[in-house]
Amino acid sequence: MDKNRALAVFAALSQSSRLDAFRLLIKAGSTGMAAGEISGALGVKQNTMSANLSLLFQAGLVRTIREGRSIRYFADMDGLRAMLAFLMEDCCGGDPDLCRPVLDALACEV
Repeated sequence: MDKNRALAVFAALSQSSRLDAFRLLIKAGSTGMAAGEISGALGVKQNTMSANLSLLFQAGLVRTIREGRSIRYFADMDGLRAMLAFLMEDCCGGDPDLCRPVLDALACEV
């Protein structure tokens, strides 16, 4: 992940509802959630939540699957892992492989 991509990720997470939605999707794991479920759980209007989810998608933090007329959202663990790797790339004396176990433990597969 380069610096500009990281800035896009941080911008996407810098709003309360988007951060809450992303954390909720991490918690939902492999089952994900429909946009309506997310907006209901967070008490946010559906059109506002759809716009927020779109920003998270563009930042590479969520992925989607179409289910008929609705869309199911999932936390993109590869995007999360890339963000964490960017933050930690200079840790451990500049040897990111030493930090790999930490990244693997923090960003579980879903």
